[in-house]
Amino acid sequence: MGNSAAAAPPEQPLERLTLDFLAYLELERGLSRNTLTAYRSDLSQFAEFLASHDLNALTVSHGDLAQFLSELATPHGERPAAAASTLQRKAACLRSFYRHLRREGVIEHDPTADLRGPAKDRRLPKVLSRDEVNKLLAAPRGTTALALRDRAVLEVMYACGLRVSEATGLLVEDIDLEEGMLRARGKGAKERIVPIGRTARSAIERYLARGRPHLVGLRVERHSFVNHRGAGLTRQGLYTIIQSHARAAGLGEKMTPHTLRHTFATHLLAGGCDLRSLQEMLGHADLATTQIYTHLSAERLKSAYFDSHPRARLARPRSFSRSAPGPG
Repeated sequence: MGNSAAAAPPEQPLERLTLDFLAYLELERGLSRNTLTAYRSDLSQFAEFLASHDLNALTVSHGDLAQFLSELATPHGERPAAAASTLQRKAACLRSFYRHLRREGVIEHDPTADLRGPAKDRRLPKVLSRDEVNKLLAAPRGTTALALRDRAVLEVMYACGLRVSEATGLLVEDIDLEEGMLRARGKGAKERIVPIGRTARSAIERYLARGRPHLVGLRVERHSFVNHRGAGLTRQGLYTIIQSHARAAGLGEKMTPHTLRHTFATHLLAGGCDLRSLQEMLGHADLATTQIYTHLSAERLKSAYFDSHPRARLARPRSFSRSAPGPG
């Protein structure tokens, strides 16, 4: 009896394993706060599934995990079916969690081998034409401090392909106008250096010299882009700026800050930029994420062909890019 008790593995509650896993992701992998929050929620939901089916996290099978995803994909009562993108993330969370447990010697066999969520069925993101970009960038008129700010932030987002958080988090010391470069802080606190084009440099220079000082006044503020009170611009504030000028340019209500990032990438690729360089400028960890823009470029080329060729207009085929992975 004593030998049997000595051979039994120590009990490891799922809650403690989850905390260890999240600490590893934050401290060693440097994942973003949003990802950590999502994974915490996924594992909490997984714990509820295990409890309701009287299963142990350390002894579950591949079939048990597949059942977990299958149940989420099926509507139940007032709970709707989970979206394909959500199921993909939960499958990725479980794969990462069990790989971590195996590395730590907690389990011997990984039950997540070949575990996949359903294929995503996503549409290609909206991309502006060059003419539409010109209209948007020309929308902020006048020489007021706010007009100079709006013109600078629109120019830099299109010139550098910044995410919203990167634009609002851009500090004054991150911009090197002499070298024509800026430092962007991306997902997971990762930094990258991105070139700034000549037009964007001029807009930023005018804003920093003549616009920002009027907005900041005597306030100590490190953020490059500030609101009318001189405080750092928020995500919502940036969204409002872009929506306002998109309406003024006649581009409709559906444009978002991310539209400029998609447009930056698509225009660079169409101009001959290679995928590896584009990946670095966008801050993508995986080249597969960047490859969506090859589909965008091909789709635009196909659209131009079927809109222009006199014998092509009658039978326009369906898009061939529905299975493309989504950009981040």
